[in-house]
Amino acid sequence: MIKPVPIARARPGMWFHRLGGSGFHHAFVKRGFLLDARDIEVLAEGGVDELLIDTEKGLDLDDDGAAGPATGAAVADAAASVDVPMEAVQAAAASTEAPAAEVPAAPAAAPTPAAPLAPRDSMDQELHRARRICQDSKAQVIALFNDARLGKAIQPEAVMPMVEEINDSVSRHPDALLSVVRLKNHDEYTYMHSVAVCALMVALARRLGLPEDQVRDAGAAGMLHDLGKAAMPLTVLNKPGALSDDEFKIMKAHPVRGHDMLKQSGTASEAVLDVALHHHEKFDGSGYPHNLKGDAISLMARMGAVCDVYDAITSNRPYKKAWGPAESLQRMVSWKGHFDELVLKAFVRSIGIYPVGALVRLESDRLAVVLEQGEASLLAPKVRIFFNARKREPVFIKDLDLAAPDCGDRIVGLESAEKWNFPNMEKLWLAQ
Repeated sequence: MIKPVPIARARPGMWFHRLGGSGFHHAFVKRGFLLDARDIEVLAEGGVDELLIDTEKGLDLDDDGAAGPATGAAVADAAASVDVPMEAVQAAAASTEAPAAEVPAAPAAAPTPAAPLAPRDSMDQELHRARRICQDSKAQVIALFNDARLGKAIQPEAVMPMVEEINDSVSRHPDALLSVVRLKNHDEYTYMHSVAVCALMVALARRLGLPEDQVRDAGAAGMLHDLGKAAMPLTVLNKPGALSDDEFKIMKAHPVRGHDMLKQSGTASEAVLDVALHHHEKFDGSGYPHNLKGDAISLMARMGAVCDVYDAITSNRPYKKAWGPAESLQRMVSWKGHFDELVLKAFVRSIGIYPVGALVRLESDRLAVVLEQGEASLLAPKVRIFFNARKREPVFIKDLDLAAPDCGDRIVGLESAEKWNFPNMEKLWLAQ
């Protein structure tokens, strides 16, 4: 039964059908979903007075105004019923969180969950550590690739100390390392891409609530996923342009080659082997090398697919300029069938709807660059204001916490640094 409910009486567990009257809120999708406390808060803050609920799918109101019991089916279907809109990634912040049980379960042998995040270190502190970790990790990956090219025995376990450091950094402040690894030139792409995917996999594994040993496994899988590229001809690997059909066929062999090298080591975990072999599989079965589809692709490989693509499209290449982090997320959610949508939704939450470095327009018509994610809401990060869009002129640089009670401003849209002719945007957010 569809019935109107005043926003003041809305409760977590109700099934959101649509806004009452002709209401609209940019953060909410058109399809229904199960409300949580943050959804209700966002609606109330946005001035919504009434919403329509479906009592057959979620909670109803008792006579005294309290919520009644929810059906198990409604709760179980909640995550699957939420879409991330193609035009606005913002909806991911307001949709219900996908519980770990909604994602294909990892082996139950390891009961120890990932350690909860401790109070964050400052972004400035962690940026210094992150730069050092990136340089050390790059050196190790270069040595690993050189050994592979020379036919030397590969030792996958050698990357674990660096994986631990990356895991620790993500625990202290995830924004720092995930931002620094994006800053790479095309000459070092092959190596830094491995470091970046490692960090992204760690952050995603933590977001999914995987056990601590599987978080480390995910990081190792990310670090080693592209090892097969060491067996590719350098003329193809380093070609400063798009590959021909024949060259692409050669490159498509790298997952199998990497898997074989890691298998021969005798010490690579199943997760590391699986991600190396299957990180180019697509959820709709159109990927390679085995055209796996849906549940036939392991959770780790689905995670690897998302992390691998995100870092690739946010990196400058000889034949393609990097897309901005927020633009990249928008494009990824539009590629229906490419990714597991639940994993992609968790990924959006792990790096933020407005990732560090994203250029945003505020309601005040000022332009700002995102400095770090807000701890309370992904819709309200910390930003650095530097330009007046209406007057088209610079302003005194000012840092603003959009989640602060007295802020009085909010993000109303994304902007293109290229359109505004703002080169070297990283200088703005790195100067912390």
